[in-house]
Order: sequence, then structure tokens, then C-alpha cells
Amino acid sequence: MKSLKYLNKYFWKYKWRLVLGTLFIILSNWFGVVAPKVVRESIDFAEKVLKSNQQQETYQYTLFEHSLYAFDLNLSLANIFIFLGVLYLVVSIIKGVFLFFTRQTIIMMSRYIEFDLKNEIFNHYQNLSLAFYKRNNTGDLMNRISEDVSKVRMYLGPAVMYSINMLVLFVLVIYTMVSINPKLTFYVLVPLPILSISIYYVSNIINQKSEQVQRQLSVLSTFVQEAFSGIRVIKAYAQSEERSKKFEDECFTYRSKSLGLVKVNAVFMPLMMLLIGLSTILTIFIGGKLSIAGEVSTGNIAEFVIYVNMLTWPVAALGWVTSLTQRAAASQERLNEFLNTKPEISNPTNEPLEVKGNIIFKNVGFTYPDSGIEALKNFNLNIKQGESLAILGKTGSGKSTIANLICRLYDTTEGQILVDGKPIDSINLSKYRQAIGYVPQEDFLFSDSIKNNIAFGAENPATANYEYAAKKAEVYQNIIDFPDGFETKVGERGITLSGGQKQRVAMARAILRSPSILIFDDSLSAVDTETEDKIIENLKGIMTNKTTIIISHRVSSVKHCDKIVFLEDGKVAEQGSHEELITKEGLYFNLYQKQLLEEEKAIS
Repeated sequence: MKSLKYLNKYFWKYKWRLVLGTLFIILSNWFGVVAPKVVRESIDFAEKVLKSNQQQETYQYTLFEHSLYAFDLNLSLANIFIFLGVLYLVVSIIKGVFLFFTRQTIIMMSRYIEFDLKNEIFNHYQNLSLAFYKRNNTGDLMNRISEDVSKVRMYLGPAVMYSINMLVLFVLVIYTMVSINPKLTFYVLVPLPILSISIYYVSNIINQKSEQVQRQLSVLSTFVQEAFSGIRVIKAYAQSEERSKKFEDECFTYRSKSLGLVKVNAVFMPLMMLLIGLSTILTIFIGGKLSIAGEVSTGNIAEFVIYVNMLTWPVAALGWVTSLTQRAAASQERLNEFLNTKPEISNPTNEPLEVKGNIIFKNVGFTYPDSGIEALKNFNLNIKQGESLAILGKTGSGKSTIANLICRLYDTTEGQILVDGKPIDSINLSKYRQAIGYVPQEDFLFSDSIKNNIAFGAENPATANYEYAAKKAEVYQNIIDFPDGFETKVGERGITLSGGQKQRVAMARAILRSPSILIFDDSLSAVDTETEDKIIENLKGIMTNKTTIIISHRVSSVKHCDKIVFLEDGKVAEQGSHEELITKEGLYFNLYQKQLLEEEKAIS
């Protein structure tokens, strides 16, 4: 139960719903306890009237029986029992009404908490750093926010409701039974300690098996998510049958673990019903002997049988509630793993921030936390406001790492980055990122319309000039050629668009924000040379007074930039303008010559 303590703050938030629900449970059970008393009084009254008529004897009637018998002056005996039946029905209806109110408070409370918990987890996910997502599978993250939260909700609603109901009912029923006859009560309740011990041992087994089931469900979710996301690769390599076989194996494992949990419950439930049945037998046997001895009435035996049956469902539900609670504990423990994970990068302040675009790297070193790859070594760079900077280099030289560090998706391992003269880790992170237009190397489009994808991140998407941004990214004509134009749905991850179209839509998204800092990470790799030239020409006007960083493998994409930096092994190997680097005849010159030769061959 330790892991479930995290939910106490939600119980406090909705405390009045819980208090009202508890009050309704008490009232419902109070009327439930009254009903068997009506049955007892009816049976005892009928028995005394019958004996009085047969044996001409006078009996000492209770106040309730005397009141009923007084009605005989005006009502027949049959009508009196009709009145008793109606009274029993009214009491039962009142019990049902309060039970309805119980569900409207406690079950509704669980739905509100489920809503709050899902939002808390989602917001926490978004605050976690990029490294977190590299360590965890998407399918597992999805399973925790859906399946695990659903399991927790069952604890917050039904488990809590039935637990309170069981506790209240036990107190009321056992108190009533003891007040009637302690000896009979003792024999009736003898099986309950055995039941408690059984629950204690079985609950531990249920907890272990529940956690195994949830973890295997995460494995299944991850497998399915990857299969659907990579369906083109699976088909291209003709691996459909192999993946289906592996999925079947994972499903078999899940089935085995689930059946293990079901088998425990299958043994547990009949055991409880057996013990409850034993209580009923003892009630009739011991009650009969006490009735013969004159210690209890026939009505008391009937009343005790009803009370035992009233305890049947709560005790039987105890196993179900235990299973729900153990499953919720296992799920909440998995949720707590992430909820207790502190973001490696957080916003240090909420002070207003105006970003101009001066960026300085001072002796920066960076090693990726998970892989241990050293991407940058003693890296120094000065990017002035309004300057256009190009970054070139071989694969793995650290180009994308620079973009990630500027966006503060990671923090430096050594050295520091200054933005407008202030350390990047001391400024308002939210405002800073709002001043950046970033096109990552791996373009990502949401399953939405092209218009909404371009307007994503705009201050006011409804009035955003998405057509202007599309024209500057040279994707406007492609869009209007679609039957639905800008309302065209792009599908998951933009799968319905070509690679070049996705890149240009992502560029339009960044252009639309009109940010102080523009970052294009290899954003022209999937477009042809002619389109590339048009985009670059359009960017020249957009980049005016904006700090622009273009990461590329092509010299043709960056030769217009104010400064070009060539990286090698995480260090600056060369830097300068296009003309200066050509004159040096170094690494940049060799790359330029090689690409120029390739273009000439392609033309010929």
C-alpha cells in the first residue's frame, strides 16, 4: 500500500465527496440492518399469534408486536402482514436510494481523480528531458498512462467504496448480532479469522502476479506500437510472418501470466464462499439448539441467516477488492517510477525575457548520458545577433548536438553557453524556446491537417498566416494541388507526404513563428537542387535580423551564410566565410570540390 500513498492528495482534494459517500454508505447499511429486524418481528409476531389462538395462552408481546396487534381491532391478520411486507419494501427502497447516492459520490470521485491523474502524468511526461525518452519505450509510456491509470481508478472507486461498505456493514451487523445473542454470534463469526489469514497470504501472490501481468502488457504495447510505426520496413523486408510469430509468443507469455493470476482468484473465491456457507450452517444448527433452549426466538434465527447473507457479498468482494487494490498498487508503483523522476532540465525562472540572438559557446564539452558518446570537446563558438551560421561536418561530428544544446534539450557536460550574455541555464526556458524556430533532423508531423501542422506553436493559430509560411518553404503549390488543400490530413507522423514535403511543411512551421533564432537541422536533404535554390533565396529575406543556424551536408545549402563552421570529432576544424574557406583549400574546400564533381556527373 506504500505506493498508493501518492493518491492521498487526491482524496484530500475531493474529501467532501468521500465524506458524503461514507455518510450515504452508513445510512444505506443502517436501513439494510433494519430490514432483517422487520422480518424477525414479523416471524415472532406470527408465531405468538398462532400459539395464542391454538393454546389460548397469553404471551408477553414486545412494544413493536403490541403496536401491530393493536391494529387487529380494525385490520385483519392478513392485512397486518401486508403492512409488514410493505414496510420491508419501503426500507429496502430507501436503502437502494442511498446506495445510488453512494455511487454518485464515490464512483464520480474516482472519475475526477482519473482525469486529474492522467493530466498530471501527461504534463510530467512533457517536462521530462529528451534523455528520458531515449531510455523508455513509447509503448510502455502509453500503457502506463492508460492501462495503469485505469487499474488505479478501480481502486479509487469500487475498491474504496466496497471497503468502506464492508467496514460499516461489519460494525452494524456484528453489533446487532452481539446485542441479540453473543454466543450465536461467536459461532457464526468463527470462519472469519481463517478468511483473514487466507486473504493476507493470497494478496501477496496477487500483487506479484499483477505486476508481472502489467509489465508484460507494456511489452505488448511497445511491440505493437513499433510494428505499426515501422510497417513500411516490415513489409519491405517481408517480415510480416516473423513479426506475427513473435507477437504470438509475447501474447502467449501474457496469457500465461494472466491465467496465473486468474487461477489464484479461482481458488480464492470458492474458499470464501465455503467459509460463508459454513457460517450459515452454524447459524441454523447452533441457533436451532438455542431456540429449543429458549435463548433465542425463531425470528432471531431467520434474522441471523439474513445477516450472514448480508455479509456474504462484502466478504466475497473482499477477495475482489484485494485483487483490485494489489493491481492498483502494482500499477501505481510503475507510475511512481516516472512521477518521481525529476526533470534533468527545468525552468529556473519565470522572469520576462526578450531574446536578441547572441549565442556564445565557451569551452563546451558534451557527452550523451546514455550512450557515453563524447559529441563535443572544448568547443568554442561566437554567434552574433542577426548572423547566419552554417555548420558542416561528417556524420557524428556533433552538428545536431549543437542544435540540441542551443534549444537546451540537453545541458552541457563541461563549459557553458551564454545567450545574450546570460548562462542559458539561468534564463526563462519557456520564453527562450518560444523565441526559437527549430526544424529537427527527423521531421515530425502530427496526425492533423497541414494547416494545423504549420500553425503549430503560433501565438494565435486561428489568425496565423500559414499560406505565407508555406510559400516561403516552397510547399504552397504542393498543398493546393491536394484535393483538400490545407485541410488535407497528413496521417500519423506525416506518412501521407513525401520526405521533401514533410521537410518543407516543418520549415513552414518554423518560419511562421517569426522567431529570433532559426535552426534548420539538415532540412533540405530530401529536396531537389532547384527547390533548394528557391528555398534558400526565400530564406535570405526571412533571415534578416534573425540569428540563423543551418546544419547541412551540402555546401550549396550554406555557401550564402555569413559564417561557416566545419566540425571534425566534436571540434571546430575550420571556420570563416565561403570565400575564405575556399581560399584555405582545407576540409571545406575538399567537400566543395567533391560535391561539385558529383553535380557535374549528374548533369552529364
